[in-house]
Amino acid sequence: STTPGRHPAVTSGPPTGNLRARLTSFVGREADIEAIRGDLATARLVTLLGPGGAGKTRLSQEAAESVRDGAPDGVWLAELAPVDVPDGVPEAVLTAVGARETVLYGAGAEAMRAGSERHDDPVERLAEHFGKRRILLILDNCEHVVEAAARLVAELLERCPELTVLATSREPLGVPGELLRPVEPLPEPVALRLLADRGAAARPGFRVDADDRTAAACVEICRRLDGLPLAIELAAARLRMLTARQIADRLDDRFRLLTSGSRTVRPRQQTLRAVVDWSWELLNEDEREVLRRLSVFAGGCDLTAAEAVCGPAALDTLGSLVDKSLVVAAPSADGAMRYRLLETVAEYAGERLDETGRRPEAERAHLTYYRELARATDPLLRGPGQLAAIGRLEREYENLRVALRHAVADRDEQEALCLVLSLSWYWQMRDLRIEARNWSREVHALGPDPFTEPVRPARPVRERCTDTPPPWTGEALAEARRGVHLVHLACMDTELDAWQTPEAQAKLRTIAATYEPGMPQTCRLPGSLWFFAVMLTGDMERLRTVVDATVRTSRETPGYDWELAASLHARANLLANRSDWAGDATRDADEALEIYERLGDLWGTAEALAARAEACERRGEWESAAADYEAAVERAGRLGARAQISVLNARLGNALMEAGATGRGERLLREVIACRDGARTEAMPAARMFLAGHLGMTGRISEAREQLRLLREQFSVASFVIFDAFILGSEAWLEAVDACYEECLVKVRRALEQAGTPLSLAIAPSMRTLFLYIAALALAALDDGRRARVGALCVGAGDGVLPSAHVATRVERETRERATRGLRAVLGDAAYESAYAEGAGLSPEEAAALV
Repeated sequence: STTPGRHPAVTSGPPTGNLRARLTSFVGREADIEAIRGDLATARLVTLLGPGGAGKTRLSQEAAESVRDGAPDGVWLAELAPVDVPDGVPEAVLTAVGARETVLYGAGAEAMRAGSERHDDPVERLAEHFGKRRILLILDNCEHVVEAAARLVAELLERCPELTVLATSREPLGVPGELLRPVEPLPEPVALRLLADRGAAARPGFRVDADDRTAAACVEICRRLDGLPLAIELAAARLRMLTARQIADRLDDRFRLLTSGSRTVRPRQQTLRAVVDWSWELLNEDEREVLRRLSVFAGGCDLTAAEAVCGPAALDTLGSLVDKSLVVAAPSADGAMRYRLLETVAEYAGERLDETGRRPEAERAHLTYYRELARATDPLLRGPGQLAAIGRLEREYENLRVALRHAVADRDEQEALCLVLSLSWYWQMRDLRIEARNWSREVHALGPDPFTEPVRPARPVRERCTDTPPPWTGEALAEARRGVHLVHLACMDTELDAWQTPEAQAKLRTIAATYEPGMPQTCRLPGSLWFFAVMLTGDMERLRTVVDATVRTSRETPGYDWELAASLHARANLLANRSDWAGDATRDADEALEIYERLGDLWGTAEALAARAEACERRGEWESAAADYEAAVERAGRLGARAQISVLNARLGNALMEAGATGRGERLLREVIACRDGARTEAMPAARMFLAGHLGMTGRISEAREQLRLLREQFSVASFVIFDAFILGSEAWLEAVDACYEECLVKVRRALEQAGTPLSLAIAPSMRTLFLYIAALALAALDDGRRARVGALCVGAGDGVLPSAHVATRVERETRERATRGLRAVLGDAAYESAYAEGAGLSPEEAAALV
């Protein structure tokens, strides 16, 4: 066995000492016991540190039991919790180890007097009692008499060379040679085992995995009680009258709930409140004030934030609160220390803050600090410090949400505006569109709607609103209000139904009319989101004017380098889908890429590479497109942009299949579908659409149908006009491939109708051509060929509206070839050519009417 004080194990008769048998099973902590065994082999003073209720007392006894053979003169437990004065510490230890027997000295009177004096000094008595005995002494609950305990331990270790001390405390003793062993809360699996064990004792037959509802409730109980054994045992006792779900639902009032501990333990261990009260009473006023104010943080804070909210005392006081196990300190990803409260301590400190009446003051300090953090960090998201800035916002995100909540609750419009505008780009980069939608909606409700008729046209604003802290006035405030509405607009795909009402459509037209192309604020976020309103009105001529003017203003304005890159890559995306427009998508993407790389913006670099890949796709250069998508995935991977990676991988999978690497492309699409990172982005629907097309072309019709069914079932985006047209067209194509020609025509008619809307024509003008090919494929086989001539008209009309630069995809190419082959077989070459020529003179609407 491991031996305290590095001595070999000695086994003697019956165990000596005063450790009592424990009445309950000991769950988990095997690794802790092994670590403590090692500690006791290398150090003569080991202190178990941890918050109240962490299980230090029980752990110390179990660990001591495991090394009993190395302490032939006994393992002795001295409980210091009942000691209420420092001078009582040595007396309590004397009593515990049974060292009050009379000591005889030499025969002379002087020796008798000296012996009497020594006999009256409990420290002398202890030193003599321990002498050279090989003893393990447990000093339990030292925190309230820590200085007296430290003095005693230091002297005894000096004078008793075979003595080893195992202490439990909420703060270190501070004795030279002390080895600190933190007692962490139980990890979730162990906490669940403890809850299961104690729960079954309280309510026979109880199981944490009885059903999904119970299992979820038990996980929540263990998590919200911070894995503290005492709190979990108190919760288990409540199972006599409440279900696990009821307990979990009442943990916001945990101090009233968790009050039914064992009657045999000390009062301070019988309720959760008493455990924390015990620690609170040991604090001075500075420590109490800092602890109270720390309760307004969520997810912890760094030292700078603590000083801003808790005042100048934070620097010194945080250290003592960490020592007293009331604050948990751990290094964060940036290397700096981060401080947090366990949830139980935070709730207690929050109650104490409420008692002082100073909560509004603390929350205002918190709001001001995090508003400034967000405002200062936002510009860093567009350059070489991008990764560090993202990390900072991720670490502080819970605090930023709390700050927003305070601003909204206080109806402080300008503070809330500043936070939303400062976080809007972070939300977009991290695909937090639900967050962006919800917060922008709550915040724009705090002030007047700048897009309510009659609307005052915007005036040029060169600087970002957030370049200065609020309060704002005049055009800066008006632009901030417009900005938060535009942030909400950019999240429209999360609530498409709401944007298809007549009122919403009217608002889109109003937004589109509020700005003029080329205004400086429309080159910068969030003003640049105005682009979406123009696009959704379907006015493509104005949209083209807008993107060209945005590039021009960004190029001409000093300090707008990032804005120039963003406008170039946006124009590249648009040009790639509009081969009928003059312009060079690849040239724009290349220039955007050069600027983003010069600025050190990984996110922008990935987007510019993707824009160039899309331009390659439109020219049929699929291998080049795949190479650019792979490079974009690598850049996004460096940034940890999981949602962006999913979107890029979906596009890469399709490019690979078009390039002939069908096996790898299919595997990649299936990986995107299986991964939840793309669940709320266009990655998942795109992957399902691409995969369905590939499955249909390789004869796996039923699986292809299932992909489209899941797409409609899982995504509200499927009901939006243009997406509905894409899906209807895919469904119609599958019906034709599966020889269900009447069903194909039903769906293709609806698809053609949707494809003719202004927005569909703006975004995907070639979509109608594919749908006319699909109709032709069905018409060639229906009614014994009697409708084949209409099919030839459809092929002619479809070809007639395609720009000369259009390069067909595999589905377009093969659908046209199959339709043409079928039509020629029925009609003969001459009749087909005649009908085809006639169809070339029809508009798509005229051809669709014939279907």
